[in-house]
Amino acid sequence: MDDNTWLLGNINQTGYFRVNYDLHNWKLLIQQLHSHPQIISVGNRAGLIDDAFNLARAGYLPQGVPLQLIGYLPEETSFLPWHAASRALYQLDKLLDRTDDYRLFSDYVLKQVASRYHQMGWPTNGPGSEGSVLPTSYQTEELQRELIMLACSFGNKQCHRQAVAYISDWISSNKNRIPPNIRDIVYCTGVSLMDEDVWEFIWMKFHSTNAVSEKKILLEALTCSDNTFLLNRLLNLSLTSDLVPEQDVIDVIIHVGRNPQGRSLAWKYFREKWDILNARYGEALFMNSKLISGVTEFLNTERELSELKEFTESGGIGAGPALPRALEIVEGNVRWHRLHRRQFYQWLRKPPSSTFG
Repeated sequence: MDDNTWLLGNINQTGYFRVNYDLHNWKLLIQQLHSHPQIISVGNRAGLIDDAFNLARAGYLPQGVPLQLIGYLPEETSFLPWHAASRALYQLDKLLDRTDDYRLFSDYVLKQVASRYHQMGWPTNGPGSEGSVLPTSYQTEELQRELIMLACSFGNKQCHRQAVAYISDWISSNKNRIPPNIRDIVYCTGVSLMDEDVWEFIWMKFHSTNAVSEKKILLEALTCSDNTFLLNRLLNLSLTSDLVPEQDVIDVIIHVGRNPQGRSLAWKYFREKWDILNARYGEALFMNSKLISGVTEFLNTERELSELKEFTESGGIGAGPALPRALEIVEGNVRWHRLHRRQFYQWLRKPPSSTFG
């Protein structure tokens, strides 16, 4: 095999393992993706993205490898590679969303997303349309949804305007014309960008609807607010009133914790209310485990790690094996920041090149 021929393992992702290569082979694979991605199968394109991000996260690859790899995404037309990239980018987002240089990361993601997002557009039965929906395949619909979610989550202005237009139309007409498969994205984006009146509107709709799936989406949207007063209010209402169904309390706390504005609120609330939460849900071990994992998985500062250690040693009675596992994850998050964050941002600061850094 000559020096310009790449090697690809785990063809069509038939094995349950990750494949790492030397940096020269990664460089050749990335060049192939950037020039003619279809030479590599859809499954393997998704696998390369997934492997590269996970190997870099664990320190087995330079941080620039997965970032350079996804530079081909503007040419990607299939759902699976975009889905693999989305999962990895959202994980990184939660690691980085409270850092000073976060904008470097979000701008890089938006650069990869922009052209395909604008090409795919939005479902056509929204404000300003005639209410018709073009027939699309399931994969195309899922890709469109994935791109809208990425664009809105990372701050694409046009995506934000469209979401706000949908919410405004709903409020003014009292007719919900938001396509069902993107309602969660639109609701969350609207709540995060618009004023307290919109939060109250969503809260009212949450109480008035009887549709279980719609109720769940509306409740999750309430956790997207940037207003810490509203997030605190929701946390307190969830546990101390019957306004939030008992089976949804854990989801409220978890989703507030996924919001960078609410992460410390949810973590503090979890510790303060642990005895009540454990008494209520402790017998259902999977619920307890879900809560502990959900509230802690995105903690990533030295202070949060020490708080978790203190809670594990003194306050976490009845938590079972979920707390030691949570401790491992948070230690990994803190370690990534200590060892790799600088290199990650250094790569994003420098001009595009063929080197990984």
